[in-house]
Amino acid sequence: MDDRTIEKQYFEAKQKFAELEIDTEEALGRLKNFQLSIHCWQGDDVRGFEYHPSELSRSGLQVTGNYPGRARNVSELRQDMEKALSLIPGKHRVNLHSIYGEFNGPVERNEYEPSHFRGWLEWAKANDLKLDFNATCFAHPKAADGLTLSNPKKEIRKFWIEHVKNCRKIAAFFGRELKSFSIHNLWIPDGLKEWPSDRWLYRKWLYESLEEIFEIDYSQTQLKDSLESKLFGIGSEAFVTGSHEFYLGYALKKGKMVCLDLGHFHPTELVADKLSAILPFTGEILLHLSRGLRWDSDHVVILNDEIEILCQEIVNAPAPEKIYLALDYFDASMNRIGAWVLGARATLRGLLRALLLPWKQIKEAELKGDSLTKLAWRQLSQELPFGPVWDYYCLSLNVPPENLWLSEVKSYEKNILSQRD
Repeated sequence: MDDRTIEKQYFEAKQKFAELEIDTEEALGRLKNFQLSIHCWQGDDVRGFEYHPSELSRSGLQVTGNYPGRARNVSELRQDMEKALSLIPGKHRVNLHSIYGEFNGPVERNEYEPSHFRGWLEWAKANDLKLDFNATCFAHPKAADGLTLSNPKKEIRKFWIEHVKNCRKIAAFFGRELKSFSIHNLWIPDGLKEWPSDRWLYRKWLYESLEEIFEIDYSQTQLKDSLESKLFGIGSEAFVTGSHEFYLGYALKKGKMVCLDLGHFHPTELVADKLSAILPFTGEILLHLSRGLRWDSDHVVILNDEIEILCQEIVNAPAPEKIYLALDYFDASMNRIGAWVLGARATLRGLLRALLLPWKQIKEAELKGDSLTKLAWRQLSQELPFGPVWDYYCLSLNVPPENLWLSEVKSYEKNILSQRD
């Protein structure tokens, strides 16, 4: 489909939306304001570049598949991310885990410094990107029993406290240098496989660890802190120290953000419903977008019902700019560049679909108590020509339309990825 055809189809679609009092130009303008934080760890299956990498399974994490073409070093990872970003419309961020530094030898995690990430900083500047950051409290001998900041051993807790403090310093370094705050997100695998004898004690240790971690108060222009909960994990089926309620309480008390991961709640819980319940009290919130299939399996995001409902809540929020969006999945069973592109484009498509809903008519019917009309309008919206609007958005930002990005990924796989051992 050539550019003229895309433009012609868009202007026809624009007229159809206008008949329902929906302004496509306004929707496209709003869509440009949404940024995704693209996660680096999809590109190499969460291996990182430590001198002696540890197995993910030490902390109850797992990546399945062995698709060829995995990034083997930092240069290949950056190359792959640049390719993915070139196929995603809009201006976005990059999200790093701390194990992706350039260490040039053995460096323990409690010794990480900003100097180990200067290469990422220079790359971000060269590509006009902003960086977010995550402490890596897993895949390490000192996390082998699944306990880090709530470990009964004080020396283990101290090690991870030092690691997270250093990671916050690195994130603030990114924020200062790039003149845009860096979000530092903290997730820990802490929990027990069997029922604990004293839940209070583990949460006391975690609380004390967090208090020490957050002793240094960085400017919000440099660093924003978030805390990510989880319902359960492999090896923590009976008890998770950093539960949703624990982190929400801590965040409210200390002025931090909570991070809601779509795969970290019960399958029948609707994460979208939590936004309007939490955001009025915290002011900001971080979302980790993934697709849990039966459990927290971190499948690649697709435009399913959950994403559509979530995006509707986001665009209707009084301050959508305070809802930060980050991808968080890792799948080694498919082309990794394609996984980035598919998930990012699916999220953006969800936001655009939400922006193009006939909200005026839906809300009027709802306030009148006319549920039939409300549902009829929602049903009608399914028939509106959304695709041409999306393709026009991609064209306007020099990105392939929906039917062409996959061929570019396949070409990159043939020419670049297939050359890797």
